[in-house]
Amino acid sequence: MKPQNFVLYSGGAQGAEAEFGKQSEKVGAQEVNLTFEGHKIFRSRGVRVLTTDELLKGDVSLAYISKLMNRKFNTGKLFKKVLQSIWHQINCAEEVFVVGQILDDGTVKGGTGWGAEFSKLCNKPLHVFDQEQDCWFKWSSDSWKKEKQPKIKCKSFAGTGTRFLSANGKKAIKDLFEVSFRK
Repeated sequence: MKPQNFVLYSGGAQGAEAEFGKQSEKVGAQEVNLTFEGHKIFRSRGVRVLTTDELLKGDVSLAYISKLMNRKFNTGKLFKKVLQSIWHQINCAEEVFVVGQILDDGTVKGGTGWGAEFSKLCNKPLHVFDQEQDCWFKWSSDSWKKEKQPKIKCKSFAGTGTRFLSANGKKAIKDLFEVSFRK
């Protein structure tokens, strides 16, 4: 697997997304950070600013997301744009990797959870590293199954997750790239 033939789709935000970008750059994979005007990101490599029209393609009802994920979300314009940009990250990818926390209801904590739910709806391979449980899980039809170290298998993949990246989450991302792109 030649890393230069692979493309990470992410948002370049603080935490997990910045670490996915750092590891992509380290192995020589391409990186596309989808963002929007006025959004602070921590990666400068492969930045693609989405236009207003492009963001609208990823528009989704907050009522729908709230019902799907069993919680209420912030109704501010910034949060809506974050959800729209996450839609683009997942839409561009063939496979999705998330670092965060799986909640008791099977959803992933925070806004990151929308990326995981959208991946499920699109039937894309979805892997979540749960920082609390310190292990990887894969979505399988209707439930999470523990998995050993996953590998990046698709040439276009998304890497997203929590802004509050712990040491084990950082190691999980590093290990994912090392196992996937061993020389």
